[in-house]
Amino acid sequence: MKRILKVITLGLALALISPTVMQAQLFDKGDMVISAGIGLGNSIFPLGSLYSTTLPPIWIAGDYCLREDLGPGNLGVGGILGYSTVKWGNSAGYKYTGFIIALRGTYHFTDLVDKLDLYGGIDIGGKIINEKVYGGYDPGVYSYSVLGSGVLVEPFAGARYYFTDNVAANAELGYGIAILKLGIAFKF
Repeated sequence: MKRILKVITLGLALALISPTVMQAQLFDKGDMVISAGIGLGNSIFPLGSLYSTTLPPIWIAGDYCLREDLGPGNLGVGGILGYSTVKWGNSAGYKYTGFIIALRGTYHFTDLVDKLDLYGGIDIGGKIINEKVYGGYDPGVYSYSVLGSGVLVEPFAGARYYFTDNVAANAELGYGIAILKLGIAFKF
């Protein structure tokens, strides 16, 4: 009976250790990952009861592995572009268009879970907000916009789950173009 328990214990230990020892890194030096998707929770515009989304946040990002073996992970650099539109009012009002462009730095934690690339980083760039009156709306003397273009600094956390060696589902939490960004990623 003791021998069977030893074999079972050794088998369980090997099963837990072998995936982390034998797996290939998901983000190695020279790898390029292109991600694109849709955002949930528009973070550029203050969506109140009179605001409605006309185009949800869409985004595309690139990440290049610049250096590996920096502690428990690898360093990436890249960029992100995002776009969204909302309108205020019903048949007349304002239409707001938002665009972000930013450089990004990422740190990927390697070899934690098989097929899962966990990372965090920061986007630094700008947001451009355009306001347009539609439907014959007359803003009168109260015409001003609290939405403005400016600097974008967005810390974020993300994960990619690889279905194949080069295709992954992507999710990021932040507040650049959306609170939650969901999409697909391709590694080259």
